[in-house]
Amino acid sequence: MSSSNAGSAGAKIETNASQIEPTRLEIPGAQGIFYIQILNEDTQRGVVTTIVHLTPGSRIPAHRHSAGAEMHYVLEGDLVEDGRVLEVGGFLTHAAGQVHGPHESRGGARVLTVQHWQSQDGEFNFEAVEEA
Repeated sequence: MSSSNAGSAGAKIETNASQIEPTRLEIPGAQGIFYIQILNEDTQRGVVTTIVHLTPGSRIPAHRHSAGAEMHYVLEGDLVEDGRVLEVGGFLTHAAGQVHGPHESRGGARVLTVQHWQSQDGEFNFEAVEEA
């Protein structure tokens, strides 16, 4: 099963994440291996819902997204946000342009993420920020 595309407003989308094969996700400046499952891509609104898989010890540098807000909900494992540990059920959100991270996972994690898909060619808008 491939990801769903809600091309029209008000469309009902049903999908089963267990049937969507995770694909490798390359993140500029990141350490470790990452995978992504695209659950829904709403091209009209420019929003994508995904599950991001972080392997144990992985790290995403501090960064920002200029196109829109980003929300994370921890489904499994741990997500460390700028030194603060979020466990299962943890939630965080960032406004467009807000510097956030670094993101890390000590034991690995699966994180439900909703954000603006920021390009027409399938790439996420990601601007690494120099860390102090």
